Amino acid sequence: MLLLIVSTIQLSLGAEGPVRKQVINPYGNTNTLRILEENKQKQIQAAKTWKAFHDFQFTDHYEESGITFEQRPVDDASKNYLAVHYDHGNGLAVADVDADGRTDLFFVNQLGGNQLWRNLGQGKFENITAHAGVGLEDKICVTASFADIDNDGLPDLYVTTVKMGNFLFKNLGNGKFVDVTADSGLALPRQLHSSGAVFFDFDNDGLLDLFVTNVGVYTTNTKGRGGFYRGRRDAFSGWLYPLRSEQSILYKNLGNGKFEDVSKKTGLEHRGWSGDATFCDLNQDGYPDLYVLSMSGDDKYYENDHGTRFIEKTASYFPKTPWGAMGVKFFDFNLDGLMDLYVTDMHSDMTGAQIRDGNNDFSAVFEKQKSDAWCSVEWTPAALRRATNNILGNAFYQNQGNGKYVEISGKIGAETYWPWGISVADLNADGYEDVFVTAGMGYPLRYAINSVLLNENGARFVDSEFVLGVEPRKNGRIEKSFFDLDCSGEDKKNPLCRDLSGIVTVIGSTSSRSSAVFDIDDDGDLDIVTNEWNDHPQVLISNLAEHKKIHFLKIKLVGTTSNRDGLGATVKVHCGPTTYTRYNDGKSGYLSQSSLPLYFGLGDSDKIDLIEVLWPSGKKQTLSEGVALNTVLKLTEVR
Repeated sequence: MLLLIVSTIQLSLGAEGPVRKQVINPYGNTNTLRILEENKQKQIQAAKTWKAFHDFQFTDHYEESGITFEQRPVDDASKNYLAVHYDHGNGLAVADVDADGRTDLFFVNQLGGNQLWRNLGQGKFENITAHAGVGLEDKICVTASFADIDNDGLPDLYVTTVKMGNFLFKNLGNGKFVDVTADSGLALPRQLHSSGAVFFDFDNDGLLDLFVTNVGVYTTNTKGRGGFYRGRRDAFSGWLYPLRSEQSILYKNLGNGKFEDVSKKTGLEHRGWSGDATFCDLNQDGYPDLYVLSMSGDDKYYENDHGTRFIEKTASYFPKTPWGAMGVKFFDFNLDGLMDLYVTDMHSDMTGAQIRDGNNDFSAVFEKQKSDAWCSVEWTPAALRRATNNILGNAFYQNQGNGKYVEISGKIGAETYWPWGISVADLNADGYEDVFVTAGMGYPLRYAINSVLLNENGARFVDSEFVLGVEPRKNGRIEKSFFDLDCSGEDKKNPLCRDLSGIVTVIGSTSSRSSAVFDIDDDGDLDIVTNEWNDHPQVLISNLAEHKKIHFLKIKLVGTTSNRDGLGATVKVHCGPTTYTRYNDGKSGYLSQSSLPLYFGLGDSDKIDLIEVLWPSGKKQTLSEGVALNTVLKLTEVR
C-alpha cells in the first residue's frame, strides 16, 4: 500500500497574495535512514570475521568531477507513472574515445539527449557531446556499446532506442563521430523496442559482429510529451502473447562498415522479451557461444557451431534459469580457470514487492532470500505452470568443468534485492573479482540499496556496501524531487492532484540503473560510476591505494589477425602457484559494453612469471620477461 504524505514547505508571494507550494511523497521512506544505519552497524560487526580485505572506502566525488548530466525519464515512468518497461532506464558505456590514455563516459538518456564526457584526468570531466555529435536529443534511448568495428584503433559507438531506430557512429578521432547508420545495414526494417547491444566475433574472421536484443511490444502508437510512445497498460503481460514478441537480430560484419542480418541463416532467431545478452566460449572449441536473458521467462543459451550456426542447448547447461533476468556476466569466481556465470533477477522481486508487506522490510534476511511466488502480481496460475524450470531470484552457476554447471547463489551469498545490472571487477586488488550490483525502483516505491559483494577467496561473497561507504548514499540522499505537477493547470486530472491546487512537488526514491568500474584517477585502484534514475550520476572514488600497497596489472589487448579489441580472448596471468584468468567480453555493466583494459589485481604477488593469451584467431601467445607491476601493458597479437 502506498503512503501519501502531503506537506507545505514554502510560502511565496503571488499576484493575489501568498501561494503555497506543496510537496507530496507517494510512498515515503519513513525511518529508512535509521534502519540503514542499523544495518550498517550489523555489517561492520560482521566484517570483523571477513577474510577479504575491506579497510578502504568509496566517496562520491560527483560535485568535484564537473559532470552535470542528469538522466530524465519519460512521463510514463514519472508524472504519469505506468507499469511499463521505460522504468528499466538506461545504460552507461565507457571508452577512451580520443586516444589520450584516459577513459571517457557516455551516459544514455530518455529525454534531453545522451552525453559524452571527456576525462581530463584527476577525476575531472568535460562535456564534449556537441563536438562529438552523439547526443541524439530527439530520441528515447536505451543503451550504448563501444567497439572497434573497422579495426582502426578507435572505439565506435552503437546506441539503441525505443521504436526510433538504432544508430551506429563511426569514430573519426579527436573525440568526433559521424552517424553511418544509413549505409551500414543496421537501419531497422521496422520500429522495434531494442535494448542491449553485444559486439563479438562469432565466426572469428577478425571483424566484430553485433547481436541486438529486442524486448517486445510494450508501447502504443500514441506519442506523449517529448515524443515518446505511450506505454500499453498491460505492458508487463506482453510476454504471454507470442504476437507481441520481437525477434533479436544477429548482424554479421562484412567489412567496410557494412553489416548483414544473418539471424535466419545462422538459426539464431531468438525471441523472449530480452533486455541483454553476453558471450563466452563454454565448450572451449574456439568459438564464442551466446547467453541471452529473458526479463519474463526462460533465458536461452545458444552454442556456436564453428561460426556457421547457433544451436539452442540451454537445458544441457542451465536446466533452471531466473524468471526475470536483467544483469549477466561470465567470470572466474574462484580462480580455477573456468568461467562461472552470474545472472541477476529484477522482475521476480519487483512485481511481488509492490503488494507484499515485506516492501518495508530492509533486513538482510529478507533481501537475501529468493522471491515468493504467491506474492507476485504476475504469477497467475497459468504463469506458474509455465515457470517450472525457473529460479525466482538471482542465479550463480559454478563451472564444474566438462560442461557441467551447479547453481549455488544461496550458498555463496549472491542473492540481492531489486537488482538491475552488475559490474564485475577486483575492487580490493586481491586477485578475486568482486561485484557491484545496481538496484532500486525509484518513484513510486521505497528506497533500495546498491550492493557491493566482496569475493572472499572464491568461497563466498560478503555484503560490504555499508563497510565500504557506498551505502548510505552521500548525505543520506535516499529521496529527491522527482517532478512537479501543476494541479491548477495541465496536470489537474493527475490522481496525485486530488484535493490539491497550485504547484505540487512529488518526491521519489533515488535508485541506480547502470554502472561501470575503472580507474578514473589513474592511481591503480578501481572506482565506480553509475547512471542513475531521474538523477545525476554517482562518481565513487576508491582510496584503496592510500590504505594498502596494491599490486596490479592492466592489459590492453591489440588484435591483428583477431579483431582489434581482442574481444573473445582469454588472458592468464601466472604469479607463482596462482593463476588469474580473464575472458575479454567488454561487459561493463547493465545493458552496455565498454572498451577497457583488463584489470588484474595480484594480491600479495610481487612478480609476474608468465602471461598467456589465447586469441580469437586461435593463436597462443606468451610473455615471460620484462613485465612490470602496476603498469598498463599493451599486448599486441603476433602475426
